[in-house]
Amino acid sequence: MINRRNFLTTVALGTASAAFLSACGQSSSSGQTGSAQNPVTITYTWWGNDDRAERTRKAIALFESKNPDVKVNGNFTDFAGYWQKRATEAAGGGLPDVMQWDLSYLRDYGQRNQLLDLGTVKINTDAFDKSLLPSGQIRGKQFGIPTSTNAFAVYYDPAKLKTLGIAEPGAGWNYKEFNAFLTEVGSKGNGTLFGGTDYTGVWWMFNIWLRQNNIKAFTDEGKLGFSKDDLKKWWNQAGSLRGTGAIVGEDKVTQLLPKSPFGSNVTATEATWDNFMAGYLADSGAKELKLVPVPSDDPDNLGLFLKPSMLMVASAKTKYKEAAARFIDFMVNDPEVGQIFKTSRGVPASKTQRDGTTFEGTDKLVVDYEKSIEKYLKDAPEPPIVGFGTLEASFKRISSELNYGKQTVDSAADAWFKEAEDLIKQNA
Repeated sequence: MINRRNFLTTVALGTASAAFLSACGQSSSSGQTGSAQNPVTITYTWWGNDDRAERTRKAIALFESKNPDVKVNGNFTDFAGYWQKRATEAAGGGLPDVMQWDLSYLRDYGQRNQLLDLGTVKINTDAFDKSLLPSGQIRGKQFGIPTSTNAFAVYYDPAKLKTLGIAEPGAGWNYKEFNAFLTEVGSKGNGTLFGGTDYTGVWWMFNIWLRQNNIKAFTDEGKLGFSKDDLKKWWNQAGSLRGTGAIVGEDKVTQLLPKSPFGSNVTATEATWDNFMAGYLADSGAKELKLVPVPSDDPDNLGLFLKPSMLMVASAKTKYKEAAARFIDFMVNDPEVGQIFKTSRGVPASKTQRDGTTFEGTDKLVVDYEKSIEKYLKDAPEPPIVGFGTLEASFKRISSELNYGKQTVDSAADAWFKEAEDLIKQNA
């Protein structure tokens, strides 16, 4: 089990005994190096908005100032466009040297030998909790290093609850109590404020529920670890809430895009990742938002874990392995990089970086939440199966059809399982 308390106290900054991911016999021939007069240039790409781009460019400039023998050519795009570009590049054999990466796509590219095994280069992982690193591993090889972590939570707006005369929720609620809370908000909201969105339509919430019931989402062989009946039981959790004030209608959710119902002040709660705090505050204009753990019918097992909010990877075909590794090490470990990003990428995964970062205001709320749930955290799941990004999208789409009333729970489960099994068969 991840022990955040130990995670936050065990590793000293800059110790000479720092452990390195490195292969035996690794030599400089694995990647060319440059000089201050004639630096090598590596390419780096990431997804995000203008704010992340500005922070990333500051980090790149800092790296170059400390590593004058390496230049970094950076570029970014939105999340959807990002993966379209990577697919095109991979087909042509031209992935960038270093890339920001999402857990959902790690196995797709790692198993196809398109990513560099970072165990063959020097990257300091001494400041990472060892139970977090497997999230970037496939068949024993370390293809990704987490930049940061996030955890699932239920957001709520205390001011809205006070206006309705509803007590703030606390930790330790079960699904019956959670549903009752959403129902009370919807009833007193009179059609202008809903309890929340349909939490059963979120794949990662379903994954947490499976963990609460000691069911694996996927087997080691890349198959589904849960049954169709498990999925039906999950979607039926919110069956009595659909079509009531407890859950905002899917048509309203669509109208509010690209903002969320919670950010648009249409719902009082939202179950999602904790590092969305800054975005929700900006969108809603709320003075304060709070976080509590997700519900569970087993008070000793909340199914929570620290998920890499993103990872750093390198192309298997990079000509500059040493320079790429040095840049990755810098981006995940350097304390000044932590000061640049704060929690905009999530809570820094490296203790070295985390200890060198000052967290205040919104950033402190996120860090404090992850400290508060440390006793419940279990090992992060290994990378999802090949094609997971497609499965997650279809999970959302089919659950939306369920909320529109276009599907029953039985037909929705049948439809998703067919898509999932077809995809698994194609990638076998």
